[in-house]
Amino acid sequence: MKLFSRKRIIEIAVLVVIAIVILFAVDYYLSALRKAPETENVYEPEPKIEYGIVVDSFSIVKDVIKPGENLSSILLKYHISQNTMDQLVKKSVGVFDVRSIRAGNKYTVLCSNDSVQKAEYFIYEHSPTHYVVFETGDSIHIHKGEKEVTIKLKSASGTISSSLWNAMVDINASPNLTIGLSEIFAWTIDFYAIQKGDNFTALYEELSVEGESIGLGNIISARFNHGGKDNFAYRFVQDDKADYFDEKGMSLRRAFLKAPLKFSRISSRFSNSRLHPVLRIRRPHHGVDYAAPKGTPVHSIGSGTVTEARYAGGAGRMIKIRHNSTYSTAYLHLSGYGPGIKSGARVQQGQVIGYVGSSGLSTGPHLDFRFYKNGTPVDPLKVESPPALPVKKELMDSFNNVRLQLSRQLDSLSMPKKKALKPL
Repeated sequence: MKLFSRKRIIEIAVLVVIAIVILFAVDYYLSALRKAPETENVYEPEPKIEYGIVVDSFSIVKDVIKPGENLSSILLKYHISQNTMDQLVKKSVGVFDVRSIRAGNKYTVLCSNDSVQKAEYFIYEHSPTHYVVFETGDSIHIHKGEKEVTIKLKSASGTISSSLWNAMVDINASPNLTIGLSEIFAWTIDFYAIQKGDNFTALYEELSVEGESIGLGNIISARFNHGGKDNFAYRFVQDDKADYFDEKGMSLRRAFLKAPLKFSRISSRFSNSRLHPVLRIRRPHHGVDYAAPKGTPVHSIGSGTVTEARYAGGAGRMIKIRHNSTYSTAYLHLSGYGPGIKSGARVQQGQVIGYVGSSGLSTGPHLDFRFYKNGTPVDPLKVESPPALPVKKELMDSFNNVRLQLSRQLDSLSMPKKKALKPL
């Protein structure tokens, strides 16, 4: 047999070494693959939290309080003993009055996740944002909580064809926006004299909890065009208090409201010679009549002191208020007086002082409103009320920056296809 040459033996040895290296490399790679799953990160789902409680381990029951139900009647259904109920009532003193639980409000019961389903927590929502937690497990504990409120900036624009209220309905806007605008412009716009074609644009906050709208927040800015004239309102904070100002930084608040009623109509104006509807003779009517249903609240147009609150013959039940040394007002034909209204009582602007009626010489429910300057009757619709304090000089630069930003946003709403704005 012919022996291998030295060169051949070396070649074979090299091949063997290479083969061994390859085998070790393959084995190492396979081992790494087998160990890889052990080194991977494992992500567990985040726990579900409601009312500040991890609820994954509970059986959850959600319902509303039904007529006749109370805390005891509900919890007894979930195996809570009368002794525990007594402890809950004692613990609730100073935290929450359990007698104030009302039908129609929501509640949640967190029960043990077993066949018994005993209540561990009872949560009562006494408003869309506030709730009370009754812990009924091993330890008895009661505390209040508050849900997070989401604020989204929204806008609304409309044109009046019959009334501001109907204009809001036409654009599917919140009725509270009607009230908000009427209160902001109460000193500068007579809402009983708004005309067809008047229009408005408003930028406001919509409040929501857990994706569900709970109402209107602040109106941030607004433009109300009345009789062809633009009236602007910008919300601005000074001295830690928010107020509304016009484009020049003048406060929209005035010493007197434009009218003592909300959302009514003028049935008779100031006149030196009017045919009296009952007496059928001509005589001066130094006031403005507002037609409104009986019982409609009547508001004082300014702060002052009640000088008379009595039945005054043809004027019926009447209230007179002295606002200062110059101005006074009178409210006639009332059906009744507001709480605490009597001679000498101090009243605030906007306070309910009485209710529309038809007492005295009257053909139907209405308010006869009169305005006096230095004791002489003047036309209430022509009174120019002095404004409240304007933006301070040192804050005007800050106000103008806010006004400019809000003005641009209001202008953008009048452009085509601009239905809403994104949140600031």
